[in-house]
Amino acid sequence: MNSRLKIRCALAAMVLLGGALAVGMAQATTVAPGFTANTLAANDDGFTGLISLPFTINFYGTDYSNLYVNNNGNVTFNSGYGTYTPYGLGSGYSGQPIIAPFFADVDTRGSGSGLTSYGTGSYAGHTAFGVTWPGVGYFSYGTDKLNTFQLVMVDRSDTGTGNFDFYFNYDQIQWETGGASGGSGGLGGISAAVGYNAGQSGNPAGTYAMLAGSLVNGALLDGGPNSLVAGTNDGVAGQFLFQVRNGQVVPPVGVPEPGSLGMLALGLLALGWLVRRRRYA
Repeated sequence: MNSRLKIRCALAAMVLLGGALAVGMAQATTVAPGFTANTLAANDDGFTGLISLPFTINFYGTDYSNLYVNNNGNVTFNSGYGTYTPYGLGSGYSGQPIIAPFFADVDTRGSGSGLTSYGTGSYAGHTAFGVTWPGVGYFSYGTDKLNTFQLVMVDRSDTGTGNFDFYFNYDQIQWETGGASGGSGGLGGISAAVGYNAGQSGNPAGTYAMLAGSLVNGALLDGGPNSLVAGTNDGVAGQFLFQVRNGQVVPPVGVPEPGSLGMLALGLLALGWLVRRRRYA
């Protein structure tokens, strides 16, 4: 085999390896273990009592040291929230302060559904509070499709009083709608909303956000155009990071997608190999 053919074969092998690494990274789990000290009993539209956070957060000018975990894919700060149809978290929202990794009609009563769990722990090297919806079903008693997602709130008082990060982590999103929200078999109707809202009167600009694909049939599902499992805003597939500083959510610094990082690294290795080969030829 001549030297040119060897080089071409080596580069082809590296490209294939890069693709395999990219796929592996995209499929890696983002839902963190732990945060399971407490469990919300099987229910539909239920919520916890007031839960103490292990740190105080400043969310749009209001300090919170407690919250409520709601079965329907969100946490709120003033009271429990049993609303099951996600009419949106944008300018038309009329509810209380909310952070929602997957606001939809979760029903954990069906056989085979997981139960919403929550607790304290550590994440990214800091004290954290997390809520996990592990393999949960949809209304009514639906378990033919299951969703696994998570909210992790991380203390970042090391950067300033009340500062925190929150992560939306996703492993599997197979359904988008409950039967009471116009859906059939977990699909269609008024689909899930993902995002947050400070719950301020008039919803001032900058106090809320929804991820692209919210309320759009099929968009957030695995394989959808805005798939939560494949999507990211911080370079980790299936993860969305929101940094809250001085009470305001600030956009994360953009980084390459995991697949791009793997291909870049392999490309640099290939370049170095070629340079060394030429040097010693």
